[in-house]
Formats: sequence, C-alpha cells, structure tokens
Amino acid sequence: MTNPLLFLLAAFTLVAIPGPNHLYITARSIGEGRRAGVVSALGVETGTLVHIAAASAGLSAVVAASATAFGFLRYAGAAYLVYLAYRTLRSRHDLGEMDLKPQPLHRVYLDGVLVNVLNPKVVLFFLAFLPQFADQGAGAVPLQIAVMGLATALIGLLSDLGYALAAGSIGSWLRARPVFRRRQRYLTGLIYLGLGAVAVFAGPSARRA
Repeated sequence: MTNPLLFLLAAFTLVAIPGPNHLYITARSIGEGRRAGVVSALGVETGTLVHIAAASAGLSAVVAASATAFGFLRYAGAAYLVYLAYRTLRSRHDLGEMDLKPQPLHRVYLDGVLVNVLNPKVVLFFLAFLPQFADQGAGAVPLQIAVMGLATALIGLLSDLGYALAAGSIGSWLRARPVFRRRQRYLTGLIYLGLGAVAVFAGPSARRA
C-alpha cells in the first residue's frame, strides 16, 4: 500500500460525507428507534464486506464493465428500495395509529445488507478508489485491496453508528409529538423512494455511497 496515512485520510473524508447509506440509516433510526438504526448500520457494513470480497476477487471490475450486470444491480437495488417504501407506507400499528410499525431486528439487519449489496455506487467506489493506493511492487494486490477495504468498512461503521445514535436521539423526541407520529411513515417512505431514484441514476463516481 502506498502512503497509508494518505489513504486513511482520504477514506475518512469520503466515508464521513453524508450519502445514501447515511440517509437510509438515519431514516430507519428516526422512524423505528436507535436499536433499529444501529442494526441497520451493522447490516450496511456487512454488505460492504461482500463488496470488499468482490473487489478483491476482481468481480467488481467485471460487473462495472458489463452493462447488463451493472444495469441489473442498479435496477434490483432501486426495486428493493421501492419495496421498502411500499412496506413502510402501508405499515400500521394494530391499534390503527398512523405510525411506522417497527420491523423485527433480524429483518432490519437483512434490509441493511441488501440495500448496500444492491447499491451499484458502492461497486464503483471500491473499483475507483482502492486501486489508487495499491502498490503493485509490494505484491498481492488483492490482499492489499482487501486490507484497505476492511479499514474503509471499519471507518464506515463508526460513521454509520454515529448517524444512527444521533438520529435515534432525535427520533425519540420526534416520536413523542403526535403530528410526527401521524406523518412519520410518509416521510420515511418518501426517503426510500428518493434513494431508489438515486440508485436508478447511479453512475461512475469515486465517492462512497
């Protein structure tokens, strides 16, 4: 790896910038509580591990180079976010309140994994960013990419947890307000729809989603 300090600084800067994953985690944490936000963050970064393995094995380059494969990933990711929006908008509590019904934590975790695995911008991030810091003279480039990917995932997890905890605190205050309780599922559903639109128009970018 060339210049590890420069890599860590660049990774921290790119990962800390608010992006779709942060928005997804924030929406989940505000709508369903801090635990749901934390579990979403764990799911998202588990999805990152899948991307790291794919990048290390060279699969990310194959996906990015294939219009069919990249298009399938893009539209599958968008479709899943639209499904989450639909599920959120039709959610009700048993008592009939117009509230967002919390999902089981294992389902929240799986949602986080799939949202990130099906995000084509993450494929492009690892394809464009990590190889810039690989040193071919040091050998074992796939191993270097895996190590840098794991470091990026750890930074991402810390960032995601920060958003989840902060949004959870805000959400506790908002959910105590009757007006927000009546409207929260609409807000969360619109956020998911917006993220789906972002996924459809995903293109080459060096910034992590």
